[in-house]
Amino acid sequence: MTESNPLLVGLDVGTTSVKAVVYEPDGRALAIATTPTPTTYPQPGRAYYTAEGLWQSVVAVLRDALGQVDDPRRVAGVAVASMGEAGVPLDCRGEPIGEIIAWFDNRTRPQAEWLDRVIGRDRLFATTGLSLQPIFSLNKMLWWKENAPDVWARTARWLHVADYIAFRLSGVAATDRSLASRTLAFDLHRLEWDDAILREAGIDPAILAPIVSGGSPLGHVTRAAAETTGLPGTAIVAAGGHDHVCGALAGGAIAPGVMLNSLGTAEAVFLPLDTPLSDPAVGRHGFTQGAHVVGGRTYVFAGQYTSGASVSWIRDAVAPVAGPPPSYDALLAEAAATPAGSLGVVFLPHLRLANPPYDDPRSRGAFVGLSTDVRRGALVRAVLEGIAMESRNSLQDLLLYPGVAPPAEIFAIGGGSRNELLMRIKASVMNRTHLVLGADEATALGAALLAGLGAGVYPNVETALAGLRYERTPVAPDSADAARYEAIFTEVYRRLYPAVAPLSHAVVDLQSEQP
Repeated sequence: MTESNPLLVGLDVGTTSVKAVVYEPDGRALAIATTPTPTTYPQPGRAYYTAEGLWQSVVAVLRDALGQVDDPRRVAGVAVASMGEAGVPLDCRGEPIGEIIAWFDNRTRPQAEWLDRVIGRDRLFATTGLSLQPIFSLNKMLWWKENAPDVWARTARWLHVADYIAFRLSGVAATDRSLASRTLAFDLHRLEWDDAILREAGIDPAILAPIVSGGSPLGHVTRAAAETTGLPGTAIVAAGGHDHVCGALAGGAIAPGVMLNSLGTAEAVFLPLDTPLSDPAVGRHGFTQGAHVVGGRTYVFAGQYTSGASVSWIRDAVAPVAGPPPSYDALLAEAAATPAGSLGVVFLPHLRLANPPYDDPRSRGAFVGLSTDVRRGALVRAVLEGIAMESRNSLQDLLLYPGVAPPAEIFAIGGGSRNELLMRIKASVMNRTHLVLGADEATALGAALLAGLGAGVYPNVETALAGLRYERTPVAPDSADAARYEAIFTEVYRRLYPAVAPLSHAVVDLQSEQP
C-alpha cells in the first residue's frame, strides 16, 4: 500500500442520483453522500443533463462525504462510475458546448435507422458486440452533427460522463474500455476504436478520447479541483467505468460462472464471457456485449431499461392529485398483502423500449388482466412481478446461445436489491436462490476498487477482491409462489409482448404524427 491507512473514494454518477462514498480498502464505507441527478425533461421522450450541473453535484457530494472523515488527506485515490452512453461535447479548450443527451432519450431513433441503412446492424454487431439501439453514443454524436452543426463543428472531444468528471478532477481526457464499448464505435475483439465505422458514419476518430484500462492512473487531483472538492492534491485520479460493470467488479463477477443482477433505474443481467459471442442473432434480439473494466475480459448483458424506473413510475401514477405521493413502504406493504399473481394482473415493463430478447424501440408498457377487484396494491405487485419475469425472459433466451453457461451463482446488487419483496418475487420467478450482497453502494465500491488499483493500494484485482468484507444474504424461492409464477410465465408472460406489440407500434406512430 502507498500509505499505512489509505482511504479510497468511489463516485457514482447515475440516472437517479449522484453519490460519493469514502471506503476503507476492505470495502467498509466510512462516509456516504448523495444528491438527485439534475435532469431536465423538456418534452416527452427527451431528457438531458448539463455538464456544469453534474460537476456541481459531484462537488457537493464530495465535500459532504469528505466532511464526515477525520482526515481527508488519507484519500489515496478516486475514480468515477457513471451511466454508460451519455456524453458531453467539448471544444478545443475543454469547455462543454452542448447538453448531455440522457442515455434513455429517444430523439436518436432516426440516427439509428440511418446507421442500419448505411452500415447495417449485423456488421455493427460483428465489430462492437452491440445490438443497434438508439441509446448508444454514436447515435448521439450523429444527432449533434445533423441538428446542431455549429456545435458539432466546434467539438474537439467527446467524453462520457465518468470521463468528464475525471477530466475535471485530473485535467486528463481518457476513457476506459467498458465505457468505450457502449459507443457503437469500439472493436470488442481488438479492444480499440474502430476507425472504419467512425469514418463511414462521418465522425472524426480524433474527437474520441484515448482508451485505457479501468484503474489506470490518470494523474493527481489538480490544485483547482482540490480547492473546489476538498480532495487532497496527493490523491490519484484513476480511470473508472460503466456503472453496471463497476458494480460487477465489486460483486466479483469477473469470470464465467457468476451472474450479477444489478438493480438500479435500469437493470442488468450480467454474465462474464471468455470470448465475445459471434452469432448475429444475439444482436438482432437486443442483447449487448462489452468490455469489462479489468482484465481484458468481455461480458454479455440481458436485463431491462426500466426496472427501478417502473417502481418510481407506479408510485407517481397512483399518487393523489394533491398532497405527497404514498411512501414506498406503504405501497410495498399493500403489494405484499396481495397474493402471488396480483389478482390476475400482468405488467409488461417496456416503459421506454423493449428489452432483450426483443429489439424494438417502439414497444411500450402494458397492464393486462385488469378487473374491478384490482386496487393499487395489486398494481404495485404486478409491476414487481413484471420486472422479475422480464429478467427471466431475457436470461432464458440468452442461455440458448453456445458459450453462455447457466450461472452457478446469482448475486444481486443495487438499490433494487434492498427491496425485500422484489427479491423474494425474483427468487420465486427464477426458482433460484439469489445472494444479496451487503456492500455499501456496490457501484461506487467498484469505482473505489479501480481507484485503489490506480493509486497502488492494491497490487492487482484478485488481492482487492479477496480483501473485501461484506455479507451475502440468501433469498430463497417460495415453492408455492414458484409454481404459480411458472404457470403465469409460460401461459401469459411469454405471449404478452408478441400480442401487444402491434398496438404499441400504432400508438407510437400516432404520437409521432402529432404536431
